[in-house]
Amino acid sequence: MNYSWDWSIFFQPSTTGEGLYGMLLAEGVLWTLVLSLLSWAFALVLGTFTGIARNSSIAWLRRPSAVYVHCFRNTPLLVQLFLWYFVVPELLPVPWGNAIKQMDPTLNQFLSVIFCLTLYTTAGVAEQVRAGLRSVPPEQARAARAIGLSTWHVYRFVLLPQTFRVVLPPLTSDFMNVFKNSAAALTIGLMELTGQSRHISEFTGHPFESFIAATLIYMTITYLVVIGMRRLESRMAVPGLITAGVQR
Repeated sequence: MNYSWDWSIFFQPSTTGEGLYGMLLAEGVLWTLVLSLLSWAFALVLGTFTGIARNSSIAWLRRPSAVYVHCFRNTPLLVQLFLWYFVVPELLPVPWGNAIKQMDPTLNQFLSVIFCLTLYTTAGVAEQVRAGLRSVPPEQARAARAIGLSTWHVYRFVLLPQTFRVVLPPLTSDFMNVFKNSAAALTIGLMELTGQSRHISEFTGHPFESFIAATLIYMTITYLVVIGMRRLESRMAVPGLITAGVQR
């Protein structure tokens, strides 16, 4: 069977009346970026505090955070997404569950994906932060306390600035994973980039063009992120802890 290539499909109006297929693809890119950036921002904050708790000598902080990391890192993302979207509303008190079910479907899907991606990614960030904290010589923390800094100020001014510089490369990888994991939103009906690509494929009968375009967009965005993060790593390199300009 000969396949008839036609890249002009992206300039054709959709059969569902939603605009040009190219605009639908652009809308999918926007959803993907918003989901990824918001989830990553929330996960970075929560993961930092969870990582500190994982590194704490206080048992009631360390143990619950360890359980959290273990559970979320060892459960498939898709299972967690289905749990938050389909199961949790049924387990909540009836008024709360009904409020969620009566919410605008797109908003409900969006919030479910954000919540799921944030909690899933937080576990990975927490482990990176924990490893980074352990890479900083303990003498620095003791010296900071000796000059009168509180525990919060020790982390804020001494430990965390060095930690983030050390763990920046693996955090970059975690961000890339968030960006790719956002495609799971398709499974509950949120039309991000992968979802729109499938939509275009089904309505035009041109799957090669739609998925090749999506692949190229993914590759372009990830490449730009890698370039930006490498430059940031080079500027933030700490002599003796990480080496600036290392090519991976």
